[in-house]
Amino acid sequence: MTTELLKGTNLYLVGMMGSGKTTIGKHLAKLLNYRFIDTDDVIVQATGQSINDIFAAQGEAAFRDIETQVLGQVAPYTHTVIATGGGMVIKQQNWSYLQSGLVVWINVAVDELIARLSRDKSRPLLQEGDLRHKLTTLLEQRQARYAQADATVVYQHGEKVDAIASRILDTLQTVITENPATSTTLDH
Repeated sequence: MTTELLKGTNLYLVGMMGSGKTTIGKHLAKLLNYRFIDTDDVIVQATGQSINDIFAAQGEAAFRDIETQVLGQVAPYTHTVIATGGGMVIKQQNWSYLQSGLVVWINVAVDELIARLSRDKSRPLLQEGDLRHKLTTLLEQRQARYAQADATVVYQHGEKVDAIASRILDTLQTVITENPATSTTLDH
C-alpha cells in the first residue's frame, strides 16, 4: 500500500492490552513514513504519572476522561499512526475522534494475551484475580466496539511484526478500494 492511497489519513490501532498495538504501530509508521503516537505515553508525559498511579489515585473514570482529552488533541494530526489504550473504544465520544481516520482492530486470542501479559504488573486492570477471567471479561465487554473498526486483522500464532503490518496494509488497501464510504473519510 502506498501512502498516496491513505492521503495522509491517520491510522488508529485498537485492541486488547498486549495485542501489540505499540510495536506494530511503530513498524507501520516507519513503513508509511508517518509519525507514531501511543496515547498511553502521551498521558504519562502530560500528567507526570504512570497509568497505574492515575488509576490508583483518581480511578478508571478519571483515566478514561484524560484518555479522551488526549485523543482529542492528537486526532487533528495527519500522517500519524496512533496506538490507543485497550479501553479507548468504550467511550462513545472517542469514536467521533477515531472515525476521523481509519480504525484497525488487532484481534489477538485470549490465550496469546495471557502468554504476553502473565508477568506484566504494569496493567492496572489486571492487578488482582484470575488473568484468564479478567481478559475474557474485558474482551467480551469491548468486542462489539472493537468490531466497529474499519478493518480487523486476526493475529496468527507466531506471526512476526512485519508480517502483521503487511497484512494490515493489504487489508486497508482492500477496505479503501472496495468501500466508497471509506474514500469519503480519506478526502476530509
